[in-house]
Amino acid sequence: MSLKDRITDDIKAAMKAKDKVRLETVRSIKKVILEKESTLRAQGQEVLTETQDLEVLTQLAKQRKDAAEQYTQAGRADLAAAEAAELAIIEEYLPAQMADGEVEAVIDGLIAKVGATTAKDMGKVMGPAMKALKGRADGAKVQALVKAKLGA
Repeated sequence: MSLKDRITDDIKAAMKAKDKVRLETVRSIKKVILEKESTLRAQGQEVLTETQDLEVLTQLAKQRKDAAEQYTQAGRADLAAAEAAELAIIEEYLPAQMADGEVEAVIDGLIAKVGATTAKDMGKVMGPAMKALKGRADGAKVQALVKAKLGA
């Protein structure tokens, strides 16, 4: 089942359950997917690939996370809670996040593979690390671990 089909089914279920937050969140996901598909249709692509679906969901999750942090800093706990609720719904569609130990093992392997030893080599590690961990680990966490490993 494609993400778009799953979301359509979830919209119907949220309508039946009268779950307003879930309905609005899932509709917003579908809207972004449809917008992305319409921009790609000019290039001859009809539907999004799994990678593109993952990019859309990751982008939406990051937006919600950033908004929740900003609302918290501004003292608006009510709006931060609403963003956190939407983030939780979006995360249901994302692959499970890797544990810190697993992320660290991947980074250690990449550092050894590219022969990185100093902070100057951070760029050599970050590109392959983000590609390998896309959607399964937070970019800020990956960056922090790479910096720590390379002594930056």
